[in-house]
Amino acid sequence: MTASTSPRRSARSITAFSLALLLVGASTLPAQARAGIDIAPHKATYRLTLDHARLQSGITDVSGQMSFSWSDACDGWTIDQRFQVRFSYAEGEDMNLVTNYATWEAKDGSAYRFNVRKLVNGEVDEELSGGATIDGKGGGNVRYDKPETRTMPLKAGTMFPTAHTLRVLKQAGSQENLFSVPVFDGAEAEGASPVNTIVGKLRSPAAMKVKDADLLAAKAWQVSLAFFPINPGEPLPDYETNMVLQENGVVRSMLVDYGDFRVSMELETLERAAKPPC
Repeated sequence: MTASTSPRRSARSITAFSLALLLVGASTLPAQARAGIDIAPHKATYRLTLDHARLQSGITDVSGQMSFSWSDACDGWTIDQRFQVRFSYAEGEDMNLVTNYATWEAKDGSAYRFNVRKLVNGEVDEELSGGATIDGKGGGNVRYDKPETRTMPLKAGTMFPTAHTLRVLKQAGSQENLFSVPVFDGAEAEGASPVNTIVGKLRSPAAMKVKDADLLAAKAWQVSLAFFPINPGEPLPDYETNMVLQENGVVRSMLVDYGDFRVSMELETLERAAKPPC
């Protein structure tokens, strides 16, 4: 696998993979979700560190934190994420990335709204906002309000992040452990990214000192995802992730492989999110 290690490409990739992996389901599940899934709305923080870098990458360190809040909005789910990441390079200045996400997804997976703001070294680098709809297996449409007003179609079979993660959990522990679908998360202005998913073996429970440690008692699986370029014809993924995903939607850890370097995300804090009186 090859991957660009330019600052802005690295920034976009880190932002994109987080949404595809951490925007997770609902207590009112779509029909395709397997029985027994009990998703837990929660707040968490993750520590980002450099796991490994090849000499040609030019990267000497990666450090930062992601805060993540997932809440029940009765008719859907709201996600608030904030990344603060520093990339250090052997030659040239460090790059400081701050990314803010606010999203809403309907509980039936039919509609999605997103608002994204990315800052590089304190200056606005990109803003994305808009909404999207999916009509069953017939595809759908995206309406961008930023960076410019325009619409584009979504291919048949496209899923939003929550629906994608529900499918991962549905197939965990079954013989159907491999699938590939386009996923739209609003992280890019070009539309949905093809994502290949492999659900691996069951993992042991984790013992960590967090506020609501009982959330870590749920079953967990090793899950691998490969994120391919949006433009067709590219045989290799932009980057790949290997994560430990629990059946209640909590991500315990994640390793992101860009080819020339790898970034680790480790859970630091975890607590339940309040439920509204719907």
